[in-house]
Formats: sequence, C-alpha cells, structure tokens
Amino acid sequence: MRRVTFLRQAGMLSAGLMLDQSVFAGIAAYESHRPPLAKRNFTSKAVEDAITEFKAKVKDPELAWLFENCFPNTLDTTVFHTVKEAKPDTYVITGDIDAMWLRDSCAQVWPYLPFIKKDEKLRQLIAGVINRQAHCVLEDPYANAFYKDDTQISDWKTDRTTMKPGIHERKYEIDSLCYPIRLAHRYWKETGDTKPFNAEWKSSIELILQTFREQQRKTGKGPYHFQRQTTAPTDTQPMGGYGFPVKPNGLICSAFRPSDDATIYPFLIPSNFFAVVSLKQAAEMVNAVFKDEKLVSGLNSLATEVSQALQQHAIVTHPQFGKIYAFEVDGFGNHNLMDDANVPSLLALPYLDAVSPTDPIYQNTRKFVLSGYNPYFYKGTAAEGIGGPHVGRDGMVWPLSIIARGLTSNDDAEIKKCVAMLKSTHAGTGFMHESFNQDNPANFTRKWFAWANTIFGEFMWKTYQQKPQLLNS
Repeated sequence: MRRVTFLRQAGMLSAGLMLDQSVFAGIAAYESHRPPLAKRNFTSKAVEDAITEFKAKVKDPELAWLFENCFPNTLDTTVFHTVKEAKPDTYVITGDIDAMWLRDSCAQVWPYLPFIKKDEKLRQLIAGVINRQAHCVLEDPYANAFYKDDTQISDWKTDRTTMKPGIHERKYEIDSLCYPIRLAHRYWKETGDTKPFNAEWKSSIELILQTFREQQRKTGKGPYHFQRQTTAPTDTQPMGGYGFPVKPNGLICSAFRPSDDATIYPFLIPSNFFAVVSLKQAAEMVNAVFKDEKLVSGLNSLATEVSQALQQHAIVTHPQFGKIYAFEVDGFGNHNLMDDANVPSLLALPYLDAVSPTDPIYQNTRKFVLSGYNPYFYKGTAAEGIGGPHVGRDGMVWPLSIIARGLTSNDDAEIKKCVAMLKSTHAGTGFMHESFNQDNPANFTRKWFAWANTIFGEFMWKTYQQKPQLLNS
C-alpha cells in the first residue's frame, strides 16, 4: 500500500478531534507505551541501560517518558533478525508498512551504532542490516523498498517500470544507495569488523557506482524509467517516465526525493551532496578492505566530479537571503527553491557531514528554508517546521524537520525550542508521527513511524550528552 494512501485510510486523526480523557490519564501516569517484554522483536542491554540512565538524569518526566517510548521503537517493533547462510540477516520494516526501505532501515538503526561495542547482539543485528541491504541493492539498484520474501509480488506490480518479485516499490532515489554506505562506514569505524564487507558487498558498491554514472545521463537517458497510473503528479514521472529533461553537467539524476515524491528537476541537490560523502566513504572502505585501486579511483573520481558540479550549479542568488543552495536544478539554468522534511534535505546537510554547519551558504540556506519563502515551511499555533507535498495538505509539519533542525543547531535557544515543540505535539500518544497539523497536533499522520521515533531518541540522547541542561530547564 502506498504510504500516503495508508495514512489517509488508517493513520490520520480528523481535524478538530478531541483527545480521549483516558489518553490524558495515561500521560499523567507516564506509563510505558512499549510492547510487553515478551512481545518485543529485539532487546538490547546497552539501549536499555541508556534508557535507564536518561530517565534517572533527565528530570522532565514527559521527556523521559517520550525517550523511553521512542528510542527503542525500531528494536521493539520493526526488526526481524535471523542467521541466513551462516551470516546475520536483519529485515527492517518502516512501521505500519511491511516493506524494507533502504533509507528508512539505515536511519532507524543508525542511532544505535554508538552502543554496539557494548552489545554483541546489537552489533550482529546491524551487521545483518548491512548484509540484507547489499542483497537488496544487487536485486535492483533502482528500487527503494523490498520485501523479506524474494518471491512476493508487489501491489505496485502494474507500475510501468521493470518490476520483479521481491520488490515492493521501484522509485529510484539517490539517497537509497547512499544510506547503506553511510551505515556500513559508521559500523566499520565503530567496530573495525570487516566480516559484512565480503564479495557481495563489494559487488553492491560496484553496482552503485555504475548506477550513479548511468544517471549522470551523459550519453542518454539511461535504463531507468517509471510511470504509475495515478491522479497524484508526485507519484509518477512525465516524459515517458524519464522525467523532465536535463543538461548533463556532472550531477546525478534522482527520479524521486527521499519523501518518495517525484522530483521536478532531476538534479536533486541535497542527495547529490549526500552522494559525494558516500562515494568517498565507499572508496575509503574499498581501499582498506579490498585494495582495489581501480574501484577506489572510480569512486573518488565521481565524488570529485559531483562536488565540482555542485559548486558550479547548485548555488543561486536569492533576493532576500543572498547565495543559497537550490533544492533541484536541471542544468539549463532552471532551479526549484524549497526544502522538504525528509532527510537528505538542505536543512540536514550538516547532519550527513555534507557541509559544515558554519558554511556561509548553508547558513543563508538555513534561514531560507526556515522562513515563509520556503513554500513548505509552516508556522501555526502549535509548532513550526517543514513539511512537503507528500501528505497532500498544507500546514502539515513533519517532526523529522524539527529534529533535523535541532540536530544541526548549536544555538541553545533553538535547540530548546525544538525540544519544546516535539514535546508538545505528540498528541498524547507518546510517539512521534509522520506529520501533524501546525495548529492541531491531534490531526496527525502515521501512528507507527519508526524512523521519526528513533531519530527523536537520537536527538534527545545527543542533547543529554552534550547539553544536558537544556533538558532540565
């Protein structure tokens, strides 16, 4: 089922809905909303110890309660870990959709990486994610979401693209190929373990490099196209499924955004920044583990080419904010000025180590995307933040954007503001959501969205470690 369809049918509370009094009673008691221990999919002692520590040291009972509910949500409810062919294998669903997005699965387990040296079971779990992601990339580098069962037929089998069993959706997104590298690189840095980086993993890196080169579209449109019979223009691509034309300039095309919405101009700037980082990380790992000079050279060469193209084509002059990064460009001089809540976004670039948070152009861009000049920045009586066209309605703020804002800020007042907005907009559920109405948090989408929950925990844990006074004042 398509995400937006699901949320409209099942995950949305109607506007103006008043919360049941039993919800308020639950808030007052701050009783855990986690599944009973016996029904949790996975338990990590290191993560449980972090929850215990946070609850003991953070004096705000509601924040402690939110952290307890949200931080372990991925482990509690969305991971399915086993051993397959003598290797760890971990399938990760997003929450309310039984499919594994390459992006979401990385983002969901990413906040647990600092704990894997203390917890062998947790390390094996994440090694299993890396193994499964390599398998998925080799199945189809143009797909964004997969099933656990390689023979399962998708509800989207009629999409006009090269669908095959085991693939849930085939929306090509640059970030889908970057996130597995990000996870693998951090895992390697944390542990030094190279067991997941076998011949299959190396082949997935080679295929990612090939795919990115194809999507520079220097010698044609490439093999990928996508069309869906739909009334939503954000759910399909025009021009025979190849998208609007581009003038090749070294950047990589992305048919879809991290939101799974179609790009307007195919050179998606935040994702190209992410690709530069990921290509360099892959080169570092390939050099250390395989000593394959040709592959290392190819990865680094493409990273340099994309980086130079970004400096030449991604920067535009805004009449209010000066030089900023565009969201999308086409190489002909056209650009789309906006930002979307999903990561990678322009706002989240420092979170991905793609730009320095003090970069003057990023700072100008940050001011732009957090202003009314960004068509998807919403400010209401309950909160302010970035949304996007994905849920199909104005005024829907995504907690992901508030969290990304907090994670990329060094300003105490701004961080406190982000914490306060997240604390006041969970609508009594004790969890984060995909989006909520700027004036009425009880009008929200997706009751079970593990990425938002876990990254909220990441934000709280980082703040607790670096600026604990902001959680206790």
